[in-house]
Amino acid sequence: MTEPETLEESNATKRSSPLKSRKVKLALIIGAITLLLAGGWWYWDYQTTGKYFQSTDNAYIAADAVIVAPKIGGYVDRVLVQENQEVQEGAALVQLDVRDYQAQEAQIQAQVGASLASAETVRAQIGEQRAAISQAEAQLAAARAEAALAANQVQRYEPLAASGAEPRERLDQLRAQSRTARAQVDASQAALRAAQLRIRTLEEQIGQARSQADAARAQLAGAQLNMESTLLRASISGRVGDVAVRQGQFVQPGARLMSVVPVEQLFIEANFKETQVGLMRVGQPVAIEVDALSDLEINGRIASIAPGTGSQFSILPPENATGNFTKIVQRVPVRIAISASPEVRRLLVPGMSVVVNVDTRSARGQLDDLREAAARD
Repeated sequence: MTEPETLEESNATKRSSPLKSRKVKLALIIGAITLLLAGGWWYWDYQTTGKYFQSTDNAYIAADAVIVAPKIGGYVDRVLVQENQEVQEGAALVQLDVRDYQAQEAQIQAQVGASLASAETVRAQIGEQRAAISQAEAQLAAARAEAALAANQVQRYEPLAASGAEPRERLDQLRAQSRTARAQVDASQAALRAAQLRIRTLEEQIGQARSQADAARAQLAGAQLNMESTLLRASISGRVGDVAVRQGQFVQPGARLMSVVPVEQLFIEANFKETQVGLMRVGQPVAIEVDALSDLEINGRIASIAPGTGSQFSILPPENATGNFTKIVQRVPVRIAISASPEVRRLLVPGMSVVVNVDTRSARGQLDDLREAAARD
C-alpha cells in the first residue's frame, strides 16, 4: 500500500468520527446538563428532605403479652379455653382442683370457732369469779366486824380483870378470840386479792383467745385467697396462645400455662443504628411496610425510645475493658405505635417483619442548636 492511499484513509476516518458531529456534541452537552441537574436536584432533595428520613428493616411487630401462671400448685381440673381463642378481661381460663383447699379452709374455720368458744368460756369464768369476789368481800366484812367486836370485848374486860371483878382467864380467852378474828380478817383479805388477781388472769386469757382467733382469721383469709386462686382468669383482653396445660396435669406455682396476647394493643419494636437516632423524637411520624402485606403502607408514630442499647440489656453485657475491644455499631430499640384500622389490625400478629421509615424533619434544627450551645460552653 502506498503512502498517499494511507493518508486518504486516515482523512476519511477523521471525517466519519461521530465525535465531530454537531448533533452528537449537542446530545452530549444536553446529557451532561441533565445529569448535573439530576445530581443537583438529588443533592438538594437529600439535604433538605432525604437525610432526615431514617429507615430500617430490623423491626418487628410486638405486644406486651401476659403469661398465665398459677399462684398455687395443684392438679388441673379443667382447661376452659382453646388455642387462639379470643377472651375478655376476667374470663376464666383454667380451673384447678379445689378439694384440698376446701378442706384447708374448713379446718381454719374450725380453729376460728374454737378460739371464739374458748373466749366465751373464759368470759363465763370471769362472771363466776366476780361472784366469788363478792362473796370474798362479804366474808371480809364479816371478819372485820367480828374482829372489831373481839377488840371491844378485850377493852371492856381489861379494867375488870385488873380490878379483880372478872377472872384473868376470861380476859386471856377474849384476847385469843381477838387475835383469831384479826387472822380471819387477814385471810379474807388474801382471799379477796387472789380472787381479784384471778380476774386479771382470766382477762389475759380472753386476750390470748382473741389473738388466736385473729391469727386464725388471717389464715382463713389466706385459705380463701387460695380458693379463689384455683380459678385462673385473664388479666387483660386478647387472644390465647402457647397453651401448654392439659386436664389432669399437676402444675407448680409460677409454671407457664399459656399466654394472652393483647392483639388490639400491638406496637413495633424497631432497632435503629446509633447513628440514626440523633434526630429521633417521640411523636414523629413513621411509615410502616409489613412484609406480609405487600404494597400496603401503615402510618405510625414514635411512642418511646429505649434508655440504652440492646446490648446493655442483654444477659451478659459486653465488657470492653478486657483488651479485646472491637467497635460495633450498636442498635437502639425504638417503640412505634401503630395507627391502623381494625381490619388491618386483625391481620397483624406479633413477630411479623416490617420496614419502618421515620420522618425526623421536625428536629432538623436541633443539632445546630446543640453545636452552638457546645461552642459557647
